[in-house]
Order: sequence, then structure tokens, then C-alpha cells
Amino acid sequence: MESTPTILWALFFGSIGLGLFLYGRKQGSMVPKYCGVVLMVYPYFVPDVYWLVGVGVGLVALPYFWRA
Repeated sequence: MESTPTILWALFFGSIGLGLFLYGRKQGSMVPKYCGVVLMVYPYFVPDVYWLVGVGVGLVALPYFWRA
């Protein structure tokens, strides 16, 4: 059973991932699109809340710093 903070962070990063995916698909940009997909999927595989937040923040920041 997952803890409440893990579920809430997963929902938060999944929502941001959906927004990035839709933005990347509309703009034709690969980096936001694939970061969005990873943000929606990775919470299923990361049970620790600290890793969940750390990886999520990194993936959210990636399209800002790496524009392709």
C-alpha cells in the first residue's frame, strides 16, 4: 500500500507530464513530449517519496534547460 504523500506527488507529476506531453505534441518538440510520457509513467516504478520528488523535479526542469 502506498503512502498518501507518494500518491499525491505521483498525481502532481503525472498532471504536469500530461501537460508537457500535450504541449510537446502540439509544438512538434520531442523533449517535452517524451519528458511528459516519462513523468506519467515513472511514479509506478518509484516507491520512495524522496526519489519520486527528485526525479520529478529533474524531469520537469529538463525541457527548460535542453531545448531541441
